[in-house]
Amino acid sequence: MIGDRSLAFTDSRGACPETHRDTVSSAQQAVFVPAVPDTPMEIPLYDTLEGQVALVTGATRGIGKRIADGLVRHGATVYAGARDTDDITGGDRHTLELDVTVEAQRVSAIDRIESDVGRLDILVNNAGVMDSRESLADMPTETIDRTLTTNLHGPIHLTKHALDLLLARPGGRVVNLSSGLGAVTEPQSGGMPAYRISKTGLNGLTRYLDGEYEALLANAVCPGYVQTDMTDGTAPRTPQKGAETPIWLARFRPGAPSGEFWRDQSLKAW
Repeated sequence: MIGDRSLAFTDSRGACPETHRDTVSSAQQAVFVPAVPDTPMEIPLYDTLEGQVALVTGATRGIGKRIADGLVRHGATVYAGARDTDDITGGDRHTLELDVTVEAQRVSAIDRIESDVGRLDILVNNAGVMDSRESLADMPTETIDRTLTTNLHGPIHLTKHALDLLLARPGGRVVNLSSGLGAVTEPQSGGMPAYRISKTGLNGLTRYLDGEYEALLANAVCPGYVQTDMTDGTAPRTPQKGAETPIWLARFRPGAPSGEFWRDQSLKAW
């Protein structure tokens, strides 16, 4: 984490603007949030990721594919995880059959990386699904379970299995693809309860990893409202733009910030 972050009284509209909601009064929007630095930080970055190994989940399309592309360009050995490896294109990355909801596949993915290369420097928990966008009262139980299992339980368990490799060297990185919809400083209304709660939990995982493992750099990122299968063509932001900050976080050197929430390479309130 970055020093002491005092409480400030601020308008929640300054949080990651991925949320789409009706206008509410300023009194409703005013919440207590941790203050974030308003001046640029000097963050140590790797110029190249040559010799380093990355695992990206949900790497077949959208943001995940663009993250894998970017890490390859920076020289990393990239393992691209997907439920169907036939969907992964390009011979410049290794394919892994990885449904993050299946324990046997989570274990075998990490075992394969350990057997192949004996190290893992970067884990990008990108795989995720959208719920049915209804209110909690109307959402089917199976939709809630599927969303939480994919978006939260999967990253928790995969990270658990990856920790031995990530902690073998100082500065292992976990990058969690979160959302402004999971920020507790935002009014939590407008449906999508399972998705929102899964991303709030993913932020909690990020903070836990930062607090528990001093040698690990764990950060969460809001990629913004991106053109993916989940946004039905309504989003203004390209997957390439959404991938920029996750790729940047994957380049953090030891001593860089950890336990934070980012958008567009800037700190955001949780």
